[in-house]
Amino acid sequence: MSYRQADKKKKRWTLRTILHIGRPYALSMTVMIITGCICSACDSIFPLFNRYALDHFVAEKTLDTLWIFILIYAAVLILQKLNDLISALICGRLEVTVNRDLRNASFGHFRRLSLSYFNKNSVGAIHSRVMSDTSKIGETVSWKLMDIVWNGSYLVCILVNMAVISPRLFIVIFGLVVLASLLSVLFQKKLIRINRFIRQQNSVITGDFNQTITGIRAVKSLGIEDKAEKEFFSDTQVMKKYSVRAGNYSALFSATVSLVSAAALSAVLWRGGMMTLEGAMMIGTLSVFMSYALGMIEPVQNIVRTISEFTAIQANLERYNELMSTGSDVEDSPEVIEKYGTGSAPRLENWEKMHGDVEFENVTFTYPDGDSEVLSNFSLKIPKGSMVAIVGETGAGKTTLVNLVCRFYEPDSGRVLIDGRDIRERSVGWLHSHIGYVLQTPHLFSGSIRDNLRYAKPDATDEEIYAALDAVSARELVDGLENGLDTPAGEGGNSLSTGQKQLISFARAILCDPDILILDEATSSVDTITEKKIQSAIKALTDDRTSFVIAHRLSTIVGADMIIAVLDGKIAEQGTHRELMEKKGYYYSLYTRQHEDIDKVL
Repeated sequence: MSYRQADKKKKRWTLRTILHIGRPYALSMTVMIITGCICSACDSIFPLFNRYALDHFVAEKTLDTLWIFILIYAAVLILQKLNDLISALICGRLEVTVNRDLRNASFGHFRRLSLSYFNKNSVGAIHSRVMSDTSKIGETVSWKLMDIVWNGSYLVCILVNMAVISPRLFIVIFGLVVLASLLSVLFQKKLIRINRFIRQQNSVITGDFNQTITGIRAVKSLGIEDKAEKEFFSDTQVMKKYSVRAGNYSALFSATVSLVSAAALSAVLWRGGMMTLEGAMMIGTLSVFMSYALGMIEPVQNIVRTISEFTAIQANLERYNELMSTGSDVEDSPEVIEKYGTGSAPRLENWEKMHGDVEFENVTFTYPDGDSEVLSNFSLKIPKGSMVAIVGETGAGKTTLVNLVCRFYEPDSGRVLIDGRDIRERSVGWLHSHIGYVLQTPHLFSGSIRDNLRYAKPDATDEEIYAALDAVSARELVDGLENGLDTPAGEGGNSLSTGQKQLISFARAILCDPDILILDEATSSVDTITEKKIQSAIKALTDDRTSFVIAHRLSTIVGADMIIAVLDGKIAEQGTHRELMEKKGYYYSLYTRQHEDIDKVL
């Protein structure tokens, strides 16, 4: 397939996709198209009024039918302005409606995707798909489509008018229209290629800027300010070079088209003037052709530019379609959905109470973006109320087990059972409603501290909130803040220290009274005194619920019912603290090495 054939195929696919996206808004689009055509028809009629005025009122020196002329002119003007207003209102409403619906659909789809998707896609790429791509699509479905309708129908109207009024003069003008169209196509293809590179370079500059600003501490501490500045200046210089080139082509394009427009006007004046002198054309008709000659080039430019932009919008459509066609690695079966409902429409009356027994039955698992097994035929029974500690060096794969318990991923083979039933036999919503999770890196949402705590239990009273804060020794922290529970957490919780965010996150997990509690190095960001208080609270809180503790400080988990040591993404050892110390294996070396490091510091 040649490049030209591929380009035509892409444009056809793009147009079909845009029309498919616009299908739910067919009524609005139909009204928009009709009003746009009426507007362009009215615009093409106004020169005919000038023709009548010159040929009748001026040439014949009479005011007969003047009032009828004024009334008809006013009626057409009102019709034109009314339809112009309606089309503008519909376009604006259609654009924001399409943007809203596409963003809602994509955000809802993101919510259903599993963690593997977010592991493989950056936040910037995801944000671009939700905001930039949908914005471009919304603009195309409304204003860009309207541009084609108006310019296309206006061009057809004036060409038909010219062909009817004077076929001989129309032939001269039509040849120049074809020439202007060819020039527009040639220049637009060149400009699209240059602008595509400019957009890519702009992404590079944005990335450099973002990387330097977010990593400014590292930049300053490494003393590489000059290096970062030179790289940034180099990228902006490339941007400038191609932007100037695009500007030059645009200027040349405008000058060339203006030349064609002047040639069209000259041809009308020359040929039309000769016909007027010969008596074959009246001065009013010549005026109409002059108006059309001046106004027909711009629609040609606009149509070619808009059609060319359809190729540019293709990347946005492809990315959006790719997102919406991406399936989740973790999905409830139709039978489960029928019984337990969905995340947005749960059937709470069918949700059973969780007891808390967890079992891994011959589980084999490989991360979607990995190439080696993390678990191989792994089996383990964890009775209700057991505390399971998971230890290992950084990057060893300690979170694998809790990811499977939370059903963030599905095992390649085998089963994860809760209360003796495969977790896939119940909904993800049911499972997560019984799990409390405290992350190593705490995250709070914008809003007050009370709002953040109520994410765990929307109907929680202040008494319940304070009870959860007391359980993790965070009551004093909140009372010490200026507005207490109403204190804004800030974006990502940036108005609080890391330790304070950790305590709030811990209280949030406790507030929902989970049957399974997961602590991912939950005390790593608090001071020693607070950590001891939390450890006492943890002991009380885990007595009657199953808990998984991912620990870096091994002294905090010596009382665990079971310790699982992870090495290179696999289970190296498992047992109690006493059993593993007696083995003098991997866990023993971790524990003794950590205490040797502490002794050296002391």
